[in-house]
Amino acid sequence: MSFFNRMMASVGIGAAKVDTMLEKPNYCPGEEIRGAVRIQGGSVNQRIEGIDLSVMTYYVKEVNDSKMKQNVELGRVRVSPPLDVKANELKEIGFVFQLAPNTPLSIGRTPVWIKTTADIRAAMDPTDNDYIEVMPTYAQSAVLEAIEALGFRMKSAETVYAPKLGDSYSPFVQEFEFIPYSGSYRGRLDELELVFLRNHGAALELLLQIDRKATSLFGMFAEAMDMDESFVRVSISGDDVQRGPQHVAAVLDQIIARYAH
Repeated sequence: MSFFNRMMASVGIGAAKVDTMLEKPNYCPGEEIRGAVRIQGGSVNQRIEGIDLSVMTYYVKEVNDSKMKQNVELGRVRVSPPLDVKANELKEIGFVFQLAPNTPLSIGRTPVWIKTTADIRAAMDPTDNDYIEVMPTYAQSAVLEAIEALGFRMKSAETVYAPKLGDSYSPFVQEFEFIPYSGSYRGRLDELELVFLRNHGAALELLLQIDRKATSLFGMFAEAMDMDESFVRVSISGDDVQRGPQHVAAVLDQIIARYAH
């Protein structure tokens, strides 16, 4: 190999490239992700110290009355130990790992992507980003359908910084905001917010924020003082989920009705 080619590779030109190929484009939280990392050798033999896959998203954090986006890593797995790649050589390395149960859903403006990072000496940009669609689990779908059955319509979904509600590894939660457009809560509530706190397979732990509509002088005073909001933790069992969205709707209806006065 010529001195010129070695010199070009040393500054990242003609270096090995990596490309991650996923088995499919959409997954549910907690599901296994399978695929392979394809390595295409460059113009010279090179050493790759390791290849990592990271599941990435971002949350919104308020700083000095301004909203800022902060990237966060939900998990990382090393798919390759150190290896040598010959010039123009093609290699594929298979992988499988589990998507974190608290991965945000692809509802609203929250992206989730798989970031591939190859530790290649002097490579200019040895990364590859692959966006995935995160679908609700069966249990999450049952809850979302139940809320819709109660006459609510989703207004927005956003992943926000909330260290007291998240965990030490991911200090954020995904908020779903609903407004009542039909049914018994129209005219009684301003909005309903939902957070999936814990995703235990078939069971769920929810946090509901029930925002009552100001219908009296006291109600308007409470609204002005932010006293019109109630926060309620709700556990939805696996049995509740198996009985279907209509049953889950009945469970939620009993809880919401207590605070919609």
